[in-house]
Amino acid sequence: MADTGAVKSEDTPFEGGPMDGRVLPVLLGPTGQPPKTYTIPVPDAAGGPPTVLVYRRAPRGHTKRLGIQLGWKYEYSPEGEAGEGRSGGGLKWPWSKVGKADDRPDAGPDDTHG
Repeated sequence: MADTGAVKSEDTPFEGGPMDGRVLPVLLGPTGQPPKTYTIPVPDAAGGPPTVLVYRRAPRGHTKRLGIQLGWKYEYSPEGEAGEGRSGGGLKWPWSKVGKADDRPDAGPDDTHG
C-alpha cells in the first residue's frame, strides 16, 4: 500500500478553564495519539505578551467490560508549563543520560592510585 501522506486529526473534548465544553480537531502524531500537552496562546487585549493556556492529555474513559480506553480528552492545567513533572520536554532517547561521564566516581582513567 502506498502512503497517502494525509494528516489525521481527532475531535478531542476540552475540560476546565476557558475552553471547557469545546471539542476541537487535534492533529495526531505518528503513533496515532494526540500530543501530551496542548497549548493555546491567547492575545493580550492591551498588546502585552499573550497568555498561554495549557491543557494536558488524559484518558477519556474505559469500557465497563474489558477496560479498553475510549480515547483522549484534554484537562485544563492552571499551573501551566511548570507544573506536574514537566521536565524539559522533547524526546527522551535511551542513550541520553542526565549526568555526564565525568560526574561518575568510576569514570576517569586517572583513577590509578599506586
